[in-house]
Amino acid sequence: MTIPANLRYAESHEWVRVEEDGIVIGVTEHAQSEMGDIVFAELPPVGAEYEKGESFAVIESVKAVSDVYAPVGGTVIAVNEALIDSPELINDDCYGDGWLVKLNLPLKAELNELLSPAEYEAQLKAEA
Repeated sequence: MTIPANLRYAESHEWVRVEEDGIVIGVTEHAQSEMGDIVFAELPPVGAEYEKGESFAVIESVKAVSDVYAPVGGTVIAVNEALIDSPELINDDCYGDGWLVKLNLPLKAELNELLSPAEYEAQLKAEA
């Protein structure tokens, strides 16, 4: 299982990539593999505000419907429109084309609470 070194992780299996103008959020390889074949993604509107830990999206797979939680608080500044017609991108490329939303830059303290790649890997081993 791939755990990219340039990302931070939430215990609820979301990843965060810090960029100059905001943070990109998606679900991890572990999360999408547990869900199975993804058939629908309900994403929030641009401008929606979320607090850390709040559900901001819903992903539907052939197995279940799963909430996706904000690993940090912020305002949605972009959504991945490609997922409307191709939700399977989450399965195919969860760390690339399968991203979900982009938020404005959050509080540094919230980013610092996220797991490092090594800490996330340890969590996965503990859950197995």
